[in-house]
Amino acid sequence: MIRREYKHFGFCCGLGSGAAGFNDSVLRLHNMEGSWRCLGGIDVDPAGLADFEKATGVKGTLQDLFTRDQYARFHGSEPPPGWQEATIEDVRRAANNETPDAVFISSPCKGASGLLSQSLSLTPKYQALNELTLRCVWLMLEAWKEDPVKLIVFENVPRLASRGRYLLEQIKQLFSFYGYAVAETVHDCGKIAGLAQSRKRFLLVARHVESVPAFLYQPQTHRLKGVGEILSRMPLAGDVELAGPMHRVPNLQWKTWVRLALVEAGGDWRSLNRFAIEDGQLRDYAIVPEYQSGYLGVNSWDDHTGTIAGRSGPTNGAFSVADPRFEQSAKWKDGQQYGVVPYAEHVGAITSQKSPGQGKFSVADPRPNWNRQRSNYQVVPFDQHAGVIIAGGKGVQGGWQSVADPRYNNWRPGASSQKLRVNDWASTAGTVTGSQQVASGAGSIADPRILDRSKGDAYLTGGHYGVVAWEKHTGAVSARAKHDNGRWSVADVRMPAANDHMTCVIRSLDGTWQRPFTTLECAAIQSMFDPEDIWQPCKHTGALELVGEQFILHGNNDGAWRERIGNAVPRKAGKAIADVMLTTLMLSDMGETFTLNSMPVWVRPMAMAMSLSRQEVRA
Repeated sequence: MIRREYKHFGFCCGLGSGAAGFNDSVLRLHNMEGSWRCLGGIDVDPAGLADFEKATGVKGTLQDLFTRDQYARFHGSEPPPGWQEATIEDVRRAANNETPDAVFISSPCKGASGLLSQSLSLTPKYQALNELTLRCVWLMLEAWKEDPVKLIVFENVPRLASRGRYLLEQIKQLFSFYGYAVAETVHDCGKIAGLAQSRKRFLLVARHVESVPAFLYQPQTHRLKGVGEILSRMPLAGDVELAGPMHRVPNLQWKTWVRLALVEAGGDWRSLNRFAIEDGQLRDYAIVPEYQSGYLGVNSWDDHTGTIAGRSGPTNGAFSVADPRFEQSAKWKDGQQYGVVPYAEHVGAITSQKSPGQGKFSVADPRPNWNRQRSNYQVVPFDQHAGVIIAGGKGVQGGWQSVADPRYNNWRPGASSQKLRVNDWASTAGTVTGSQQVASGAGSIADPRILDRSKGDAYLTGGHYGVVAWEKHTGAVSARAKHDNGRWSVADVRMPAANDHMTCVIRSLDGTWQRPFTTLECAAIQSMFDPEDIWQPCKHTGALELVGEQFILHGNNDGAWRERIGNAVPRKAGKAIADVMLTTLMLSDMGETFTLNSMPVWVRPMAMAMSLSRQEVRA
């Protein structure tokens, strides 16, 4: 078996997801086995480079690829002292002075993104960002012009083909000048990688004709998965102990949680238009508490709220409001804002801006166990059946039922018949004995007199069910301080504002928890890790257990994490591209130009034609 190792390098490499996909690619063709080795990458983000090193095992190079003019236009100021433009020698050093067989260029795409308006895309700032695409290609071609890179992939957003057409034409001319055949295509990275997202990207692929005569084939396509196929293999959102800090549920405004709950799975904000509103109130629907009185309760707009307690949150009382002041915005894009994806369908492209108000980045999750605490402290009547016997409960407070058993027969032989006896108010009592226990025969009485709670009564002075005023002090905190045995409640005047942020669990109309994707779920959808490598179900209970290392990116900021994840090339998409490139390179080394298969050709050999002028011969 002949083993060949091919080398790859990344421009604007980001956190290294695409490069890790190249490393995953291993192929066996005839008697040859091929694999990839990462030479490194260049990027301007130090946090992204820290992730790059963790993903690839190779240290990246921190380098600004702007020219001085581009830097000034993008940042609005001159570079700081000590700043230098990247040179061809810098590029070679970043690759350890080795020549890569393949280069992956993923320049910043914000300037050509549809998330940016046409007017902003034409400003000097974003024009400078777009020009970075041309600069990266030129640096790469010049760095290895004596030993040309064999295969090149240039990745960006599809709209670059229109907003950046003038740059693309220059890029194609550069490739042609350096001896490359070029194919300009748009692919769905979700389909070529079999992901749970549709991610259409512009891919410009170049092949050095003299070095690589073999065809470069297109990657095979696969069906898009439903998000549930990925998320079902992960812990439920919010379980940071099992999944790490990236699995925190986003902290949203309360009105956003309510809107998400009212959007039907597969829909978006337009679902809210079907609700009839009368006098500022929902006529046909309401948010109804399920666990206890007031749990997840929603107050009508014109009604008063109940007593404000010390824990006034949506999950322990009616501390939410049905706010009718919703106004549509012309800026919201159809099919996007507050969109909720069904559990069995795929999501759209994971972008760097992934909040519920900016796209379909919420999921109708059917997994929450809504009956988790319904059996706590339950007493089952003697003539009824019990609920399911569970293994994980901890006594009566964990769901184990108790029974009202009338068959008490634990008396010792010859015990008194007066045990636990209750005398009628008008009858006589039995003999008064020395025992003071009702179980030993001491009499109890059915007293018909209504209790008179007045000054001096122990129950009154003990403050049972007492509520402390906001400006008053409480009594001494005892070992059994509860609402029913003292003044352990407070009249809390702090009502949450409409825009206050919180984390809620609201069951929607279809019985699902419609919530935003966590940052970790976005990374999983981008195929940055395989959930089964981190969690496996327990053989006995079926609950997920940690079996690998938690996936955590550099830093501790969800916004920064999401931006890097959204800008990344899906790992499995990188592997799919690396597989077809590896096939082409191995065929070239074997002296073959093609292989018989049904895969369409991506980049064909360059056809050269020569026309000869014809001279007229006069007789």
